[in-house]
Amino acid sequence: MFKADDLAVFPVDLWIQQGVSWLALNLRPFFLAIKWPIESLLGLNDWIFHAVHFPIFVVAFFLIAWRLSTLGIAVFSAVSLIVIAMLGVWNEAMTTLSLISTAIVFCAVVGIPIGIWCARSDRVWNVVRPILDIMQTTPSFVYLVPVVMLFGVGTVPGEVAVVTAAAPPLIRFTNLGIRMVEREIVEAGLAFGADRRQLLFEIQLPLAIPTILGGLNQTVLTAMVLSVVVAMIGAEGLGLVVLQGLGRLDVGRAAVGGIAIVLLAMVLDRVTQQMATPRKSGRPAERGSLMRTVVRVFRGGRPDETVQVVTRAKEAL
Repeated sequence: MFKADDLAVFPVDLWIQQGVSWLALNLRPFFLAIKWPIESLLGLNDWIFHAVHFPIFVVAFFLIAWRLSTLGIAVFSAVSLIVIAMLGVWNEAMTTLSLISTAIVFCAVVGIPIGIWCARSDRVWNVVRPILDIMQTTPSFVYLVPVVMLFGVGTVPGEVAVVTAAAPPLIRFTNLGIRMVEREIVEAGLAFGADRRQLLFEIQLPLAIPTILGGLNQTVLTAMVLSVVVAMIGAEGLGLVVLQGLGRLDVGRAAVGGIAIVLLAMVLDRVTQQMATPRKSGRPAERGSLMRTVVRVFRGGRPDETVQVVTRAKEAL
């Protein structure tokens, strides 16, 4: 009987190993250039989070969460931070928070422009979409192998893996948000003389802000998950606490790390989720100062002109 084992086996594992080895040897300056800005920003964020005293940090986080979301979420955030400190893993939590904040910055810098490009070109989206499918369906542990080969081990290579895994949701949601802008509004903007740049920055992006912030929420949660997984390659933070507890069969230590991870993830999820919540009228929530700031940036510093164009477009419907 013919069996599957009788077929010729393609040495795919050998090909991949040789390809990664070639990249590591011949393109090392390129990977060092990628690593440098991530390492610099991560070091700066880590220093800031550890330099701020605990009471000041809790109060500042409370005020920021209150400004971006609601009073209830701000109180929950402050209580969660106090509980994390009482668990004895405050420094580790700050390291994890620096990992996540750095990942958010680089995911936004890379993901939003790519999402805009995909929204403006179906050909680009048809190329990028399968790549995103592969990136989002690949198990988290698989990211660690090429990262170790190309960047080594430690917290910075772990951050590279976090950024790589957390960027796809933001790209998808940016593309989706721009494409979901009503065609009538776009046509009305064109009718009033808006060029492609004005159409993008003054109409499409401001209206897509809630969807983009929803993608940011997914990016934050993905970064939170990966910041734990990358402890396997030497990244510091709460993930390392859990890993050490498992390695020593110390259930208590692992549970403490897990509880702190859950609390931190819930805080970040609630704040970013509230930022993306629109009002009943369908407009971005006015309470979020970040949302208003981003809208003003997308409008090119000319809010009156933008409001006039969008208002005329809606009246023309």
